[in-house]
Amino acid sequence: MRRWFLALLFSVPLFAFQTSEKLFECTKIFEERKGELILELERIDEQKQSLDALKSATDDLLGKKAERVTEREAEVESKLQQVIEKESRIEKMLEENNKVLEEIKAVKMDKIARTYSKMKPAASAKILADMETAEASKILASLKPATTGKILAKMSSDKAAKITRFLTQEQK
Repeated sequence: MRRWFLALLFSVPLFAFQTSEKLFECTKIFEERKGELILELERIDEQKQSLDALKSATDDLLGKKAERVTEREAEVESKLQQVIEKESRIEKMLEENNKVLEEIKAVKMDKIARTYSKMKPAASAKILADMETAEASKILASLKPATTGKILAKMSSDKAAKITRFLTQEQK
C-alpha cells in the first residue's frame, strides 16, 4: 500500500503539471478562437444591419405601392360608378324611346286602319290578300269587327282562314 501511495503522491504533481499544460493549451486555443468569433460576430452584425436596411427599404416600397393600389382602386370605383350612372340613363332613354316608338306604331296603325275602313270591302280584301298573313292580320285586328268580317268575306276562303288563324293566335 505504501508503494501505491507513493506512486500516487508522485503522480499528482505530474498530473497537475499535465493539467496546467493542457489548460494553457486550451486557453491559447480559446484566445485564437475568440478572435475568430469576434470577427464572425462583427460580420453577422454587418449583415443584420444590411438586412434591416433592406427590410426598411422594402417596407417603404410596399407602402408606396399599397398607396398607389388604393388610389387606383378609388379611381376604378369612381369610373365604375360613372358607368353605372350612364348605363341607368341609357336604360331610361331606351324605355322612353320604346314608348315613343310604340306610340308612333299605334298612330301609324290607326291611320292605316282608318284608311282600310274607308275603303270598300272588296278593294281592301284584294290588297290584304296580297300581303303577308302577319301584316294583314295586324291591320284587320285594328279594324272594327264588322268591317273585318266584311273584308274577310270578300277574300278567298283559303286566305281568310289563314288570317283568321293568325288573328286567334295573336289574341291568345
